[in-house]
Amino acid sequence: MLKDGYTYMHEHMRLDLSGVKKDQDCNLDCYDETLEEIKELFSMGIKNIVEVTNIGMERDISYINRLGEKSGMNFIVSTGFYKEPFLPEYVYEKNEKELAQIMISEIEKGIDNTGVKAGIIGEIGTSNNEIKDSELKIFKAASIAHLETGKPITTHTTLGTMGKEQIKIFREYGVDLNKVIIGHTDLTGDEGYIEDLINKGVYVEIDTIGKIKYLSDEKRLDIVNKLCSKGYSERMVLSMDITRKSHMKKFGGIGYTYLMNYFIPELLKMNVKNNDIENMLRYNPLKIFGE
Repeated sequence: MLKDGYTYMHEHMRLDLSGVKKDQDCNLDCYDETLEEIKELFSMGIKNIVEVTNIGMERDISYINRLGEKSGMNFIVSTGFYKEPFLPEYVYEKNEKELAQIMISEIEKGIDNTGVKAGIIGEIGTSNNEIKDSELKIFKAASIAHLETGKPITTHTTLGTMGKEQIKIFREYGVDLNKVIIGHTDLTGDEGYIEDLINKGVYVEIDTIGKIKYLSDEKRLDIVNKLCSKGYSERMVLSMDITRKSHMKKFGGIGYTYLMNYFIPELLKMNVKNNDIENMLRYNPLKIFGE
């Protein structure tokens, strides 16, 4: 499933959350600008992107296919449902087994008659400091779909909260925690909390790199450096979670390449080992996808 090379584990190429957020900046629909950046990423050794836009987030498989064809990038696309208040109405009406069946169908048969099969379940999310009933149902459905298909699960934690509670749900359902990525853990700003998540058996994602509105990159670098020094690079993956037009270079943002142009060089200056970088960008994604 993965090409030989580095992998960004949590990105969006096309999504639209503008209806709920009442902000057109959240409508990421700039194909030409995205293609230009993805081509540059590919030339830097990023060969795979896990595209975590799912049902209800305006996922567009044909859009992603065109980007892949024009850039050479390998995209792994997702199934599942996000979090409140971004859920389709039928999520509230169906039970977890019915929702699981939708995910299983997209994994085994393909998405929207495109023939493209989902390679991961997610991003499934929880709210800030709570798990709403609909979100709990989605986590149960994702667990059922995982048990049926063996596909990995990638999550959204709002501001890094509820990671331990997410793991508890997965454990109750017998999910293989080696196939679970807890997202946005850097937003906790808490090295000890992230270490505790890793010790519970999951992978953690440092995936809001460059979003200094929430946390300084100096703090992110410090956290990653300390965790790597403790031998935890074998359980960490990296990404940027670009979600807005204003994140793109052409519109004044840092763009998708910031991780490679800035964050990785800064880690190396801090004496993070090359092997740690290889773990986070190359080997851990391969392990997660069973390759």
